[in-house]
Amino acid sequence: MSTIQKLTETLETDMFTDRLIELYGTHTDIRSMKKRYREVLQSHGEHPLAPRYRDSALFSTAGRTELGGNHTDHNRGRVIAASIQLDTIATASTIEEPTVTIVSPGFPDVSIDITDLSVREEEEGTTDALVRGIAHAFSRRNLRTGGLVIHTHTNVLKGSGLSSSAAIEVLIATVFNSLYNDDALSPVELAIIGQYAENEFFGKPSGLMDQIACAVGNVVKIDFQDPVHPVVETIDVDFLGAGYQLMVIDTRGDHSDLTGDYAAIPSEMKSVAAYFNREVLREVTLDEFTSSLKDLRSAIGNDRAVLRAFHFLKENQRVDEMHQALRSNDIESYLDAVRASGQSSYQYLQNVYSSSHPYEQAVSIALAMCSHLLGGDGAFRVHGGGFAGTIQVYVPLSLVSDFTGKIEEIFGTGSVTPLTVRALPTTRVDR
Repeated sequence: MSTIQKLTETLETDMFTDRLIELYGTHTDIRSMKKRYREVLQSHGEHPLAPRYRDSALFSTAGRTELGGNHTDHNRGRVIAASIQLDTIATASTIEEPTVTIVSPGFPDVSIDITDLSVREEEEGTTDALVRGIAHAFSRRNLRTGGLVIHTHTNVLKGSGLSSSAAIEVLIATVFNSLYNDDALSPVELAIIGQYAENEFFGKPSGLMDQIACAVGNVVKIDFQDPVHPVVETIDVDFLGAGYQLMVIDTRGDHSDLTGDYAAIPSEMKSVAAYFNREVLREVTLDEFTSSLKDLRSAIGNDRAVLRAFHFLKENQRVDEMHQALRSNDIESYLDAVRASGQSSYQYLQNVYSSSHPYEQAVSIALAMCSHLLGGDGAFRVHGGGFAGTIQVYVPLSLVSDFTGKIEEIFGTGSVTPLTVRALPTTRVDR
């Protein structure tokens, strides 16, 4: 019996059903979820290289949502984030040839010869670069790599701030780790490999929050004071059990031409750090900052930078408050901190709309409607990078239906996506 046939039979076992409940929660539609895995497995079995498959397995890597620590990681701050039920799944098989082939619906096929693991300038910004970078990261750790055929399917919304790109990076690393290295690396190490590939091969100087939150599972507090060895703490959290539906609202704004807005935030924060002869704001205390405010404003001549630094210093403290509230099951104190985070992003960080596009304020409109519809209940905040895209909302369960309907009247059907926290890390799901 082929490994593909064995995996197909595995889908019908009680073990696999239990695995799906672990991954997606007790309210998941098991039948539709099995159909999703069955379809990706079927496509994998129909690939021209299928007769050469050796070992085969099923995998899942979560998307993520940022809960707090808006724009703090790039100055070695603290963040709090969560793995979510939306994920990228895959069927993967080893082959003898040293090539990695990835087939993903809606994307060009990838086929990389991994006997050459050097950086290629022409691959910058492509999945090819990520594959080559991940294989290189394994090789430089003296771990095994080899040929793979991978078929994927994702329901992590692209461009939503839920980290579809980090999910695929961690997924590829997980496949190498399982099929060639007997799970030698931890989820955090897989996240670091994903970031390495993105920084050094893909050409994007990203932080590590996205990859860790996709890899580790549950709610995580991450401290980047030592960026090479971030401190990661996990917390079991059930927002539904506490009476709130976590969701994101896609305002369907345009992310194009916002690179300068995003780049200005870390640059301006570091300009304040430089005033204190420090590299990053993590090395500056709030007391130092406030006691030097008059001279600081005069020296750097940029009040927005000063306000953004104030946001960082307060937000970095706020992550600890959020973490402690969740550990104590104090949902109301946690939501108070969420509201404060959102207000700080709006007033001080100023990443709710672009100052160069003042007539385009979809995120501001969404926040205004949340305030109107929720009153003093729940909480809401800009999500992720900001300027366009998504906001995050905690809606009391009794209001979810009415709230969703009214928001979708404004931003369109499907603009509201409910999220649940996923407990499992990036994982092989067929065992």
